[in-house]
Amino acid sequence: MNILFFLKPKCEVAHLHDDCTVRQAIEKMRSSGYTALPLIDREGHYIATVTEGDFLWFSLSYNSDNILRIAEQTPLTAIKPRTINKAVSVNAKLEDLLLMMMNQNFVPVTDDRDIFIGIITRRDVLQYFYDRHQKSKDSDE
Repeated sequence: MNILFFLKPKCEVAHLHDDCTVRQAIEKMRSSGYTALPLIDREGHYIATVTEGDFLWFSLSYNSDNILRIAEQTPLTAIKPRTINKAVSVNAKLEDLLLMMMNQNFVPVTDDRDIFIGIITRRDVLQYFYDRHQKSKDSDE
């Protein structure tokens, strides 16, 4: 099975750009409702996944009441993600994807040029296998 079957395309995925500030990234994450977002550069390459925890550790590293002002002036690239979420190539095998899904809520997908094209969520993969299981169970009855 081709992993593209599970792909949620980039145009439907909330993501961050590496040239935004920490404050802009926090606002985007807040408005999206997600706790982790892919970080890409302006050429479209996947860099990392930024999480709420990364912002927490950033704010704790400053002993200041003006953390929002600091966040407005700090580039997002100053945050070093604590968790490494690896991307998978569009040509990856389903088995490789499943192994990555065990440790990541979503897996970023890149094309042959290493450009971010979207994500595959753990939920969508689990739903697919659940539905298949239900169909096989129903046909056995």
